Amino acid sequence: MFDERPDIQERLRGELIAWMTTVDAAGQPQTSPVWFLADDDVIVVYSLDRTPRTRNIRSNAKVCLNLNSTPSGGAVVIIEGTAEIVPDGPPANEDERYVAKYEVPMADLGMTPGSFAADYPVRIRIRATRLRAS
Repeated sequence: MFDERPDIQERLRGELIAWMTTVDAAGQPQTSPVWFLADDDVIVVYSLDRTPRTRNIRSNAKVCLNLNSTPSGGAVVIIEGTAEIVPDGPPANEDERYVAKYEVPMADLGMTPGSFAADYPVRIRIRATRLRAS
C-alpha cells in the first residue's frame, strides 16, 4: 500500500506525530497524538498502559491514523486499519528504528529510551487496510 506512494513513505518516515483515533464501547471516537513507526503496511505505536486507547483497541480493533495537513488543508494522509496489542513485541528501547526516530524528542522531554519504554510499555501494531491521501 505505502510502497506505491513514495511521497507517503517519506512523510511517514519524517513526521513525528500522527493523530490516532480509536472507538470506545459506546461508539464515541477518541483521538490522541501518538509517536509511530511505519514499516511497509504496518505501523507501531507504544502506549501507556490502561488508557482509553488500549481499552478501546481491546474491544474494537478498528483505528484511524491521520498525519497533519498543510494549513490550507492539503497533503491529507488518512490511514485506516486494524490494531492489536502485542504483548511479546520488543519494548521501545530495543526497537532500534524507533529509538533512532525519537531519541531526540525523548531527550527534549527529559526521557531516555529506557525511561520511555518503562512509561510506554504497550506495543500496538496497526495493519493498514486503506489509505486515503491527496
